[in-house]
Amino acid sequence: MSRHPQVIITDFITEPLDIERAVFGGAAEVRALEAKSEAELAGQVEQADILMVYHLIKLGAETIGRLENCKLIARPGVGFDNVDIQAARARRIPVVNVPDYGTEEVADTAIGMLLTLSRGIHLLNRRLQAGAGDWTYRHAVPLGRLRGRVFGVVGLGRIGTAAALRAKALGMEVLFHDPYVPDGRDKAIGVTRVDTLEELLTRSYALSLHCPLTEETRGLIGETELAAMPEGGFLVNTARGDLVAMDAVLSALESGRLAGAGIDVLETEPPDPESRLIRSWRDPAHPAHERLILNPHAAFYCEEGIAEFRRKGSQNALRALRGEPLRNVVN
Repeated sequence: MSRHPQVIITDFITEPLDIERAVFGGAAEVRALEAKSEAELAGQVEQADILMVYHLIKLGAETIGRLENCKLIARPGVGFDNVDIQAARARRIPVVNVPDYGTEEVADTAIGMLLTLSRGIHLLNRRLQAGAGDWTYRHAVPLGRLRGRVFGVVGLGRIGTAAALRAKALGMEVLFHDPYVPDGRDKAIGVTRVDTLEELLTRSYALSLHCPLTEETRGLIGETELAAMPEGGFLVNTARGDLVAMDAVLSALESGRLAGAGIDVLETEPPDPESRLIRSWRDPAHPAHERLILNPHAAFYCEEGIAEFRRKGSQNALRALRGEPLRNVVN
């Protein structure tokens, strides 16, 4: 009797697996491990034909080296920095992602954070909720008009492009820095390329990060970069936590260099409640209490998006089982 292929979902997704089973039909057995760490995979993934890996765990070379039948590692999301793609390549295991599922939601979140900060919505709500002073707009003075200001984008991929178009619709001047984007995309969507990150920083009233996490981009924004921005600007990060040094962001909020920051992703998730970041954010006496928005890596989320990345990840896995050409191979 032939062996029935096994599809193992390592983390994040739990029963019911109705979306996955609807895609695979009778072509594979689908099981969710609900792992919280890579160590929990030992003894459970070695015989898998397909691994579907989400973002709660890392998949390193040691685990990949133990895979005996694996035809594909699917990362049903945009980022794939939690998978050792070189180790998978060495084992001739393709790694694929789903690069388009959350484009609208992440771009909407980036612009939503900017609007909430730049229009004083978050600050006014905080102060009035706490009963701190009169019922007046003067708590938020001074605020500037967004139209005509520069919206700087780092990384003009799918999400960066969607955010840029939304900022254009608000009347902002959009500049971007991305050495990997071919010439012409700027003309196609009506934005302006700048050749260096330094130039982008010095001109950006609002800086929004949309680049992947690589060794080149790790620690991209720190004290020096924030000091180069115009005083009273805004930083938004909906990409990866390791791009930004949050201690530097806190210092920039304290000094007034940054008027606000919207952060959806952190280097450590969930963060240590005793860290300087969380203690400052929760302290009504600290500027971060009113000028820093923290979200729990939620920019990707909507019900339609979750169904989309589960379905598209499964469809690619089914292609691997059938020996068909794969989509979005990243290694």
